[in-house]
Amino acid sequence: ASRGGEGSTVGAYVHMNRIGVLVELEGGDESLCTDLGMHIAAMNPPFAVPEDVPADVLDKERQILTDQALESGKPAEIVEKMVEGRIRKYLEEICLVSQNFVKDSGITVGKYLENN
Repeated sequence: ASRGGEGSTVGAYVHMNRIGVLVELEGGDESLCTDLGMHIAAMNPPFAVPEDVPADVLDKERQILTDQALESGKPAEIVEKMVEGRIRKYLEEICLVSQNFVKDSGITVGKYLENN
């Protein structure tokens, strides 16, 4: 991993001297790094993008959601569609790029990065 090489920008955000976040971006500026660091400090996303989520994490969540839906008496053919929808929602919640941006909840972090 790079640490501030050519073409990258590094910035930091410290929240109340308790939580510190370092951000490195390809392109962008220090202000963008600070905004992203603030979001990460507030939301603590465990993954950057859905592709980073290990299969075992998804399998475990899928099993929990399936069990819950079946216990509620839903038919098996509906359970599968329900679970896939809830998995999409779960990924949005745990992945940085799909989370609603803390400074503007009308856009995702991914969209914020695209716009800046």
